[in-house]
Amino acid sequence: MKKLPIGIQTFSELIEDQHYYVDKTPLIAELVASGKYYFLARPRRFGKSLLVSTLKSAFSGEQALFNGLYLQDHWDWSVQYPVIHISFGRGVVGSVDTLEQIFRAILDETAHYYGTVLEQQHVANRFSELIQKLRSKLGQRVVVLVDEYDKPILDNIEKNDLAIEIREGLRNIYSVIKDSDAHIKFALLTGVSKFSKVSLFSGLNNLKDISLDSRYATLCGYTLAEIKAVFNGHLDGVDFARLAEWYNGYNFLGEKVYNPFDVLLYLDQRVFKNYWFETGSPSFLIKRIRERQYLIPDFENVVLDEAMLASFDVNEITLENLLYQTGYLTIDRVEELGGDRFYHLTYPNREVKASLNGFLLWDLTQTSPSTISSNQIQLYKALSQPDFTQLEQSLLRLFAAIPNDWYRKNQLAHYEGYYASIIYSAFAALGLTVIAEDVTNQGRIDLTVMLENNVFIIEFKVLDEAKKPGLALAQIKAKNYSQKYASSDNSVYLIGIEFDKTQRNIEFFEWERV
Repeated sequence: MKKLPIGIQTFSELIEDQHYYVDKTPLIAELVASGKYYFLARPRRFGKSLLVSTLKSAFSGEQALFNGLYLQDHWDWSVQYPVIHISFGRGVVGSVDTLEQIFRAILDETAHYYGTVLEQQHVANRFSELIQKLRSKLGQRVVVLVDEYDKPILDNIEKNDLAIEIREGLRNIYSVIKDSDAHIKFALLTGVSKFSKVSLFSGLNNLKDISLDSRYATLCGYTLAEIKAVFNGHLDGVDFARLAEWYNGYNFLGEKVYNPFDVLLYLDQRVFKNYWFETGSPSFLIKRIRERQYLIPDFENVVLDEAMLASFDVNEITLENLLYQTGYLTIDRVEELGGDRFYHLTYPNREVKASLNGFLLWDLTQTSPSTISSNQIQLYKALSQPDFTQLEQSLLRLFAAIPNDWYRKNQLAHYEGYYASIIYSAFAALGLTVIAEDVTNQGRIDLTVMLENNVFIIEFKVLDEAKKPGLALAQIKAKNYSQKYASSDNSVYLIGIEFDKTQRNIEFFEWERV
């Protein structure tokens, strides 16, 4: 299959030799016309590499690839620019030496392609030499495109000292772009994370970050209109409400976009699955959550100011920022107070919320996957009927299955949020509508769970030494939490769950229907 630019996507072997055009080239034309140095952060599998390849094809003058696209008639095809395309996606960079070897190979391959030879030995000097020689040889300024600029650091994020060494090596490389300003036509760096300019781009202080520029919010990812227009012949039977529930919701301060990787695979297989989540391991993220003893339901109520949202470096990676940078959380809304902007984050969609919480449930309980799966089936059945005896038994089994050795090695059971986190993750992993800290005019419900027309209002308590039962259910009733969901269409149930830290399980479980 021929090389395809950003305007072109294909189903994975869905229909042979047919191409599907999602034309993003109007945004590319605006990008090139409006500036010179750009940075874009997007989650993995979001089309960043395709964007870089498109720019490379356009600047290289490959006009035939853009037939039928906006850029066909809105680009100067008479000029071909030399392009240095740097990608660190060739494998794991395990040392500074490996980084330099990979970068040297990229430089030498580019030099060979353009018929020139490099003489400098130091990689930064070699990079500078390549830029100057291409400018001189071809008579046009050079385009520099860097894909996955941060991957060498992220590959070693758990090895702090090595990550810092690699960061410094990359800083030396990227500083060449600034030093070669007179020879540069255009530069774009893309990656998953947004490392601060101070830590990585200190020499490239004129780099324009378009990660949250509303004009380019849909540069990567699909809008609903694009899906309906481009894949029109293959949408019969598609439930668009479910498609949005599963794969839409990524917000870069413009129109929300669907994960393109998910959409293509869904249209190929016609099964709603966790396609994107399964392509990466959140092990480092899970480790940070465990170390922080983070209350999992609080992921629905993360708020960051502008400085915190942009603060990401090896020495100061906050859990909340990590969740956002990697795509497990996205922007829900922006609040402006006294001239400052605050970003309220949330899960983008069902795939991410259910998958991440399934992973968290296993980590919090250290129970075998088969045991968890079996219990999750029973838990769902209990809610769907609803059968509160079965619901109580399912939750009791969930806690009873946690190995005693897990408690011996960890102090998690000593913080109250541990119990609420397990139950929250168990419900969220089922793909149910789960609202943590659900706001009412009388206070906050610990947890609201909805399945079809059934609404379950849940309050948690950890018992003190007196072990006085009934406080959880009493609080729900005293605060009149059910009023928020009072409707002839809803069946509302109140559930009080009280834990005993000594027994490490539920001591009292009460419920009643409103």
